[in-house]
Amino acid sequence: MHRKQPDTLGYTNAEYRIFRKYAVRYLLFFSFLYCCLYCTRLNLSGAGAAMMGSLGIDSRQFGVLTGTLFWTYGIGQLVNGRLSEIAGTTRFLILSVLLSSGVNILMGFQSAMWVMVLLWGLNGFFQSMAWTPGLASLTNWWPGNSRGFATGFANAFSGFGQAVATLAVTLAFKVMPAQGWRAAFWIPTVFPLCMLLLFVLFTRSTPTAVGLPEYTENDPERAGYEQQLRAIAAEKGKLYPFRYVLSNGRFWLWIMIGVIMGIARYGLSTWIPLYFVEKFQMEITSGLLQSLTLPVGMGIGTLVVPALTDRFCPQNRLPAVILSAVVGAASVGGIMLLDPRVGAQRVLLLALLFIAGFCIYAISGTSWAYATDIGGRVFSGTCSGILDFSAYFGAALQSMLYGFLIRVTGWSMVFVSIAVLCASIALLGALGSRKKS
Repeated sequence: MHRKQPDTLGYTNAEYRIFRKYAVRYLLFFSFLYCCLYCTRLNLSGAGAAMMGSLGIDSRQFGVLTGTLFWTYGIGQLVNGRLSEIAGTTRFLILSVLLSSGVNILMGFQSAMWVMVLLWGLNGFFQSMAWTPGLASLTNWWPGNSRGFATGFANAFSGFGQAVATLAVTLAFKVMPAQGWRAAFWIPTVFPLCMLLLFVLFTRSTPTAVGLPEYTENDPERAGYEQQLRAIAAEKGKLYPFRYVLSNGRFWLWIMIGVIMGIARYGLSTWIPLYFVEKFQMEITSGLLQSLTLPVGMGIGTLVVPALTDRFCPQNRLPAVILSAVVGAASVGGIMLLDPRVGAQRVLLLALLFIAGFCIYAISGTSWAYATDIGGRVFSGTCSGILDFSAYFGAALQSMLYGFLIRVTGWSMVFVSIAVLCASIALLGALGSRKKS
């Protein structure tokens, strides 16, 4: 019996080995870099309780500070996704790490609220120069039938990034205890700066950069669709990709899912550390470590579910969204009923945090697979930028919403509203699955 020859995407066997080496390198080093970049973004959440105590700010003011990054990050995604397709993705990634690290170092020297809001807003824009350019380059190395895996893998490390950021902040408090919350903006910058050096040394953004032609899609339908996109890009203006993707009805449905997912994801990740500290009077470092199962669940969820959609529902990834949203709603609803100070309840609470993170971030990872489906190698930066804008529009809304709700109604409403939002994602997914793409 003859073995089936592997698809070499139009390359010779020797070329294909080179291609695979650089494809795996790009996926790994971009994922690690983006993971470490979270240390200069989610460190604010870990430092929140200490900052509020030291600077005398309340949850509403802290919500404004965290929300500033979400607004500027989302707006930056709209711009930088398309700009990186034109000007070069690696250039954007390098600038993102350097500028964000610089802002964090400056943040550690501030005490005036308005200066911190300004700096954190700049940090949001600088951070937005990394994700969509990286996804655009991933499509140059990973064909359509494996992009759910590739985008899910990269997105997993943004989930793990919260865990790494939490550990980095905990380390900062241990290494520089006298500096208090300020250390949380200095020590974490070491991680992305070191990873950037490795990324530049070992990766290339396109096959042509290592002397190879572009790969040939193994799916004729995808190949034909990409040819259509290339023709559109050649004939139309630089801004036409926005008009093209926004004329797609299902894309708008994913935009709505992105907004709701952004509220749910950051509603948990931003406030859970403070929840343990304020409601249960836990130490700051204990609250941080207690919340660690949430980002671990996020990372594993987006690693597993988008890859499964490559195999079971590559043409319509919404069924995975529906299932994830239903389970996520149930797990979030259960979290508010448990007390982490009680042994058996602590274990169950950690399990529910893991499941909630797994399901909510699986939705995020699946959305990036869809963005590369509709954008291909031509418009994936544009599509990813729009979807990321929608997610961070939701993230910005939650900062204002939950900062107010916690102050006025207490913590229960946070969990109730997130459970309802997850259920609404399932409903949108069900409606979208009935429509032709």
